Amino acid sequence: CTLLLISDGSVVYAEALWDHVTMDDQELGFKAGDVIEVMDATNKEWWWGRILDSEGWFPASFVRLRVNQDEPMEDYPLKVEGGKDDDSSSGTRRFGMGQTSKDQMRTNVINEIISTERDYIKHLKDICEGYIKQCRKRADMFTEEQLKTIFGNIEDIYRCQKKFVKALEKKFNKDHPHLSEVGSCFLEYQTEFQIYSEYCNNHPNACMELSRLTKVNKYVYFFEACRLLQKMIDISLDGFLLTPVQKICKYPLQLAELLKYTNPQHRDFKDVEAALNAMKNVARLINERKRRLENIDKIAQWQSSIEDWEGEDVLVRSSELIYSGELTKISHPQAKSQQRMFFLFDHQLVCCKKDLLRRDILYYKSRINMDDMEILDVEDGKDKDFNTSVKNAFKLHCQDTEEVHLFCAKKPEQKQRWLKAFESERRQVQLDQETGMERPMQPTQHRL
Repeated sequence: CTLLLISDGSVVYAEALWDHVTMDDQELGFKAGDVIEVMDATNKEWWWGRILDSEGWFPASFVRLRVNQDEPMEDYPLKVEGGKDDDSSSGTRRFGMGQTSKDQMRTNVINEIISTERDYIKHLKDICEGYIKQCRKRADMFTEEQLKTIFGNIEDIYRCQKKFVKALEKKFNKDHPHLSEVGSCFLEYQTEFQIYSEYCNNHPNACMELSRLTKVNKYVYFFEACRLLQKMIDISLDGFLLTPVQKICKYPLQLAELLKYTNPQHRDFKDVEAALNAMKNVARLINERKRRLENIDKIAQWQSSIEDWEGEDVLVRSSELIYSGELTKISHPQAKSQQRMFFLFDHQLVCCKKDLLRRDILYYKSRINMDDMEILDVEDGKDKDFNTSVKNAFKLHCQDTEEVHLFCAKKPEQKQRWLKAFESERRQVQLDQETGMERPMQPTQHRL
C-alpha cells in the first residue's frame, strides 16, 4: 500500500512512535511525534525518509503511517477516510474479525515490543560471544579488570534479558496479538532491571577506556576482527555498548504507546498501567544515579582545590552537595565568633576558612557528622548555653555527646534556607537507603 502510494507520486507521511537515535550518518534521527515524509519503502524493514533538510534510512517499525494522508497529524487515528468519525464515542474504526483500529494499533505495538526484544537479545549475544569471549582469550592484551571496565555487567544483563524475552513470548498471543497480556512481565522483572543502573554508571568509564585503547592500532584491528568474525553490522564497539543505555530508557516509551491502545476493559490494562509507572521509576533511578555520578567528579575536583585537607575524602561517605554558604560560627569559651564557609553534603557538614587576600582560596578547618545531629531553631536574643546575644541563629546538637554548635546567618531568609537544607539532607539520606544508593561511589578519574 505504501509502495503503491509512493510510486503513484503521492506524498506519504508517517509519525514517529519512538525516538530513533542514530549512530550512522546514513540514518535519519528523529524524536517520538516527529512527522516524516516517506520517500522509499521498497525494503520492508528500513525506509528512506526526509525531515526538513535531512534525509536517511530509518526502521519502518519505529513509525506509523497516517490513515488519511490529507488529515492533520493530530487527528490520527481518530479520523478515517472521508474525514468522518466512524464511532464518535470510542474514536475507533472497525476492521475484519470484529477488530477495531485500536486493536490493530495494539497489535502493531505488541509486535514491535516482541521483535525489538528479539533483536536486542541477538545484539547482547553478539557482544558477549563476539567480543568478551575473544578478549578473554587474549590475556596479553586485556586484564580482567579492563574487561570489567569496558563491558561492565553486560553479561548479567544478557542473562536477565534472556529470561525476560522467554516470559514475554509465553504471554504473546500469536493468533490475536492484540489480546496478549504482557504488562505482568514488566512488573515481574522491574527489580531485576535495576542492574542497568550499574551498567549506565560505568558507561562513561567504558568510553574512556575504549578511547585510550583505540589509540593503539593492534586494539583497533582486534576489535574489528571480532566484529567481522561475529558478522555484526559496521558500528564501532562503543556504539554497540551504548545500546543497553538506550534500551532501558525506551521501555517507558513503548509501554506508554501500548497503554494508549489498550482499552480500560482489556485484561492487560491495569498491568500495563502499573508497568509503565514501574519502568518510569527504573529509568528515573538510573538517571538519578547517572546525575549523582557526575556530581561525584565535581566533588572530587572541589576537594582537590581545598588547601590543608585533613581526614578521609568527602566521597567516602557523601555523594551530593546539598547547600553551601557563609555563616558565623560561635564557639566556647568567651563565645568567640568566626566567619566561615560551610558545605552541606549528605552525611556531613564541611567547614572552610577563606584566605584573607585571595578570597577564592579555601582552607579546610573541620567537619560535623550530620547523622548524629538534631537541628534546633534558636530565637533572637540572649542564648543561655553560649551566654551571648544572637540573631538569625540555629544550633546543631549531638544527643550522644551533648556537643552543641551555634551558627548565625546574616539575614532571616538565609537562616530559613539553611533549615530547609538540613531537612533536605535527612530526606536525601533516607531516600538513598531505601533505593540502595547509600553505598559510596568513586569518581571516574583516579582519586585526587
